[in-house]
Amino acid sequence: MTMRLPRFVEHWRERWRQRGSAVPPPGDDPLQRTADSLRALLDDPAVPAEVRESLAAEYAELQALLDKLEHGRIQIAAFGRVSVGKSALLNALLGHAAFEVGVLHGTTRQRESASWQEVRSGSVHLIDTPGINELGGEQREALARAVAARSDLLLFVIDGDIGSAEFAALQELIALQRPLLLVLNKADRYTPRERDELRATLLQRCHGLVEPERLIFASAQPRPERVLQVRADGSEIEIERPRAPDVAALRAKLIAILDAEGKTLAALNAALFAGDFADQVGRRLTELRQSLGQRITRSYCLAKGLAVGLNPIPVADLVAAAGLDVALVMHLSRIYGLPMGRAEAGQLLATIAAQLAALAASFAGIHLIASALKAGSAGLSTAVTAAAQGAVAWYATLLVARAAERYLAAGKSWGEQGPKRVVKDIVASLDRDSILREAREEILARLRRGAA
Repeated sequence: MTMRLPRFVEHWRERWRQRGSAVPPPGDDPLQRTADSLRALLDDPAVPAEVRESLAAEYAELQALLDKLEHGRIQIAAFGRVSVGKSALLNALLGHAAFEVGVLHGTTRQRESASWQEVRSGSVHLIDTPGINELGGEQREALARAVAARSDLLLFVIDGDIGSAEFAALQELIALQRPLLLVLNKADRYTPRERDELRATLLQRCHGLVEPERLIFASAQPRPERVLQVRADGSEIEIERPRAPDVAALRAKLIAILDAEGKTLAALNAALFAGDFADQVGRRLTELRQSLGQRITRSYCLAKGLAVGLNPIPVADLVAAAGLDVALVMHLSRIYGLPMGRAEAGQLLATIAAQLAALAASFAGIHLIASALKAGSAGLSTAVTAAAQGAVAWYATLLVARAAERYLAAGKSWGEQGPKRVVKDIVASLDRDSILREAREEILARLRRGAA
């Protein structure tokens, strides 16, 4: 079972898809609304301690995200391969050298950040990341997820036509559903005609991934300008004159986006992270419930197998078996957080039994035959007969448990398939012969230890 996403997650996802008006309506504070929902996730009393412990890092990340929202911080992260000029681009935006710049190999070994400026929606921080081609595929994806989870806007920096590794990384980032600008740095290396051709090529390659207005050209460290200088004696000499960074278009685009959509971006990012977090909690809850359910089910299977195998009174073992099955269903319902009373558990058991009618009839036949054997020998049936009868009871209880868990995991629902198909699929998925063999061996061993 996957934990249902909070309503605010779907709200912001749908809002971003529509993109009709990114500016929140009057009276709607998306940051406050999202922060309240994050607190609810952090403080959810329904999450067991085992799940919280297994997701300690994720809970810490969620708390950090909440702190970021409460302090009004917006984060922009730059991705790209080594030497495309990510660090230089961020330095040009800052107006000073805050990030180390290297030319032969990537100098950024881990995530680095610096405060940029204030905009209408809060303070903006820039984040630099290692070059994507210095990382393996799994490392690159992990980095993208880790940084994007805390970033509200992404810059994917290239310096020419996009290569296969860059395109794969771009797809990974876009799949995270964070807004992104594709920035071609070092644009000064190209003539106006080459820039036009490159723009057309990039838009074609990234069609459906990057909107035309989100492709920005920049020059963080333009090549020096060569000019002729006339000396006092009238001679000429060629000198190199530094040129200022050209990031005006990128800066204007970023500020326009942040002023118009800053709060929405921060709320969207938090909502997406919270949605992923809720999914993880849901998966861990399911794993925990399944693990507990398996242990509980085995205990009931053994108890029922022994009760049926040892009961010397004809038919009485069937009554005892039914009582154990009802108790099992009630126990499982508490594990899944949907407690049932005896009457409701009995109704669910009756529904499952109705779908196992033919199988249940064969169980009943075996029970009655074995009980008759007990009665005919003054209740002293052989251990082998008792183990065989108990094994069938074990298997029947296992079927009941699996069907009940499927019903409870879906929130007390059989889903569109209905109980008939669900139970049929469960029966088909179990290896009956191996289960019966294991059950017989376990019950026989218990019976022999009891007789010793």
